[in-house]
Amino acid sequence: MLNRRGLLRGFATLGVAMAVVMGSVFADELMGVITKVDADAKKLTVVEKGTDKEVVVEVNDGTEYVTKKGSSKVDLEKLEKRVAKAQEKGRKGVAVKVTHEKAGASKIEAVARKKAAAAD
Repeated sequence: MLNRRGLLRGFATLGVAMAVVMGSVFADELMGVITKVDADAKKLTVVEKGTDKEVVVEVNDGTEYVTKKGSSKVDLEKLEKRVAKAQEKGRKGVAVKVTHEKAGASKIEAVARKKAAAAD
């Protein structure tokens, strides 16, 4: 009996570990700056941090936008205005962390600028 319980416990642990690993494999995270918003096509252009490579990310109805104030469904018109405002101030755009899969972005998190960068 004890051997069966140990074996069952081992399989359960293996199943949980595989679920955690597989969940993180399917969702990619992209750190960068949103430089363009195409509200009609529901696409964002994000310049990847470190490589300066432009990545086009599709946004769907289930995409969540998270800020320090809370989270809500992404509003592309508001996001487009935020990007334009940031570019008027001399920045590239809005700094974000995008969690995305093949179907599109599932979560967009606004990344706060550091105080030293804010003083520039």
